[in-house]
Amino acid sequence: MSTVYLRITARGPVAHTRAPLLERLLARAERRDEAGDWRARAFRLIAGEGMPAPPAASVALAACGGAGASGGWVYLATPVHLLAGTSRVSLEAAGVLDLDAAEADELAVDFNRVLGGAHAHARLVRGRGNLLLCLFDAPLRAITSAPEQAVGQDLWGHLARGADAPRLRSLSSEIEMWLFAHALNERRRARSAPTVSALWLWGGGPADAGFPALQGWTAGDDPLFASFASETRYPGAARCGVITVKDWPGTDAWRGAEERWLAPALADLKAGRLESLEVSAGSSCFSSSRRTARRFWRRPRPWWETLLDGG
Repeated sequence: MSTVYLRITARGPVAHTRAPLLERLLARAERRDEAGDWRARAFRLIAGEGMPAPPAASVALAACGGAGASGGWVYLATPVHLLAGTSRVSLEAAGVLDLDAAEADELAVDFNRVLGGAHAHARLVRGRGNLLLCLFDAPLRAITSAPEQAVGQDLWGHLARGADAPRLRSLSSEIEMWLFAHALNERRRARSAPTVSALWLWGGGPADAGFPALQGWTAGDDPLFASFASETRYPGAARCGVITVKDWPGTDAWRGAEERWLAPALADLKAGRLESLEVSAGSSCFSSSRRTARRFWRRPRPWWETLLDGG
């Protein structure tokens, strides 16, 4: 039987509004730590036998039909707003920014005019969903982390590592200087929107990688999973699925996602058509089965106390 994995990717201030259906599920579920890369675990559920999780940037590039040159490399370039303190630079959850298409295109055009060619012939392109992708003509291998992994921490521990990391860090520094007085940021300041301090380069891989075939399904707007042919309604329990929801539980937007995804998956779980239903956020993951769903004596708590504080 199959598993449905629901990942909450909401950013910004938590909406402390109760979500009864989710809270009942969490109260009866078994908790485990979501150690490491949640995308890698989620991908294994929907991939073919033994297929490793592909680099997010490679898949995002293939999804928009923009395959780079053979031997080239690509990174996701996520706009972020950094906070400089007295002793460290940090990133808040609300500092991972979403640009509209016009803003993303403006940055891509100006990056290619000002910085393109200076770093292994780097260029910036806009992918699906206004994602920005940084392409290089030659491999630029470095170990990077997704921006959400650095939220609330000193960014020093999340700098790129590896043989080509100095080149990647050098480009990142030049990007920060380029953005500091950029016209886009002047307009964002004028409307009290957070400025784009940097482009967070992560998820790198070959620019000419093939598009992996899945056995399961995906839904949502995650940089990796939204690159596949996403479902718009719950397709049933015949295959494993990964859902990403960018809204905090209890909000109006969450209620729509709950009706579309969580409620029908929970119905399949109770009916025995689904083996397990997993809900995760941050470093926590809760797994429910038909057996755990019978733990009706467990009293629900506010979802944020369980899911965000680890229960």
